[in-house]
Amino acid sequence: MEKFFEGDKYITPENTPRFLLDRIMLSSRIYFVSSFISQILKSYFKAIKGRFGLEEFALTSHHVFKTIEGCGGRFDIQGLDNLEKCDGPVVFVSNHMSTLETVIFPCLIAPVMDVTFIAKESLANYPIFGPVIRSRKPVILKRINPREDLQKVLTEGSSALESGRSMIIFPQSTRSLEFIPKDFNSLGVKLAKKANVKILPIAIKTDFWENGKYIKDLGPINRDKKIYIKFGEPLTIEGNGKEAHSKTKEFIGENIEKWGAENK
Repeated sequence: MEKFFEGDKYITPENTPRFLLDRIMLSSRIYFVSSFISQILKSYFKAIKGRFGLEEFALTSHHVFKTIEGCGGRFDIQGLDNLEKCDGPVVFVSNHMSTLETVIFPCLIAPVMDVTFIAKESLANYPIFGPVIRSRKPVILKRINPREDLQKVLTEGSSALESGRSMIIFPQSTRSLEFIPKDFNSLGVKLAKKANVKILPIAIKTDFWENGKYIKDLGPINRDKKIYIKFGEPLTIEGNGKEAHSKTKEFIGENIEKWGAENK
């Protein structure tokens, strides 16, 4: 699979044009949402036919990426070279703000390595989006019994990593515009320690795409907010993993603080 991005960083060119239909819709979210739904429907029909593999996963993600740019989104992505430093599957650990990172991570990561998510059962049971998620063989959590969820992550997640598939995990209990370190659990570190793999922290600021009032994944978009994504260095889990967990939280917190200051 060819990579969509070369080099350590990608910044949306300043002269990237807006789509005509997006401008005609008076800068509302109508064109963006309809285009996103169209891509999900195409993915759904491929998934139920067993044709939604890793390459389709990445291509769909990249199409949404270009749609975001065509609707006024501007990306600042750093640390892509750190993906190449991974000598095997890893556990990606990221903060979670919106739908954007869920659909964009595949086009950044999948061309370099096989990858899937640790996902909530409610997401995997969505009428249309569910089959797409399940086709990537994620670890699905009920989020009812923390002990059962931990055991499932350690068992199924380790099996996936042993087979060569990296895992993406969002340790926060829910999406949040704020990064609160105490709410950032150590599940990713525990999984990496059990599977004897490294973790790779990801810091994101994706409030360009807000959560919706009625449908969480179809919220409004804020064209004046830049989209930031930064991949950190792979971290080896030593001892009980507290140091790696602390470094991950520091990496995310420091970058979010920096990006916030840039946009004041």
